[in-house]
Amino acid sequence: PKYAGQYKVNPMAMLLTVKLMFDWLGETDCALRLEQAIATVILEGNVGTYDVGGTNSTLEVAEEVARKVAATTAAGVQ
Repeated sequence: PKYAGQYKVNPMAMLLTVKLMFDWLGETDCALRLEQAIATVILEGNVGTYDVGGTNSTLEVAEEVARKVAATTAAGVQ
């Protein structure tokens, strides 16, 4: 693959696939938290990979989504 090992690829499609898996498994709360975190990261526009005009790596974008999920979990957001 063209970008293998370069950490350039946008992880959002993969993360949304995980959201679908959570839905299929009946983990609707997890699915909702992940979807909301992804939407928040996109709307804030503070991190992004090259394909959306950003300079962040795949890992940095995924970590930002993980922080948003953790923040909603810690805050008890439903």
